[in-house]
Amino acid sequence: MPEDHRLISSRGAFQTALRDAFSEVARVGCRDIVLCDPDFGDWPLGETEVIDALDRWVQPHRRLTLLAHDFGLLARRHARWVAWRRLWSHVVLCRSNPELEAAEVPTLLVAPGVLIVRLNDAVHWRGSMSCRPVDMASARREIDAVLQRSVEAFPLTTLGI
Repeated sequence: MPEDHRLISSRGAFQTALRDAFSEVARVGCRDIVLCDPDFGDWPLGETEVIDALDRWVQPHRRLTLLAHDFGLLARRHARWVAWRRLWSHVVLCRSNPELEAAEVPTLLVAPGVLIVRLNDAVHWRGSMSCRPVDMASARREIDAVLQRSVEAFPLTTLGI
């Protein structure tokens, strides 16, 4: 990522920033990635480009954590990601924070030491992509606060009677 801070001002710019972030994380590598969104409906998680980047990034000692209010939309819209997750379920954690309303769940991608993508205003698609340490530290504190009271969610399989 040549610039240390880039503004996001549209849905397309947000999705491009996410694609660029996944590509950069695959190139650089990092131990953990945390994705946080109310439902991941507007993320490009099911796109071949993103799955390819995740394939380049993933290793048994790495961890991908997703935190959502509801995983239903992700399951319906991102079939490729759901299939990828089945293969790598030992490194993927899906969590939800039942104390938060959907609007209280931040929209963030945090790759510690590499970059963050933050959407501050989901209505007008305003946010930023940054590799500045101060922005990464702020995003990490925000994610940690939400994850502390989270519980496991989006099971790999559902058992029924």
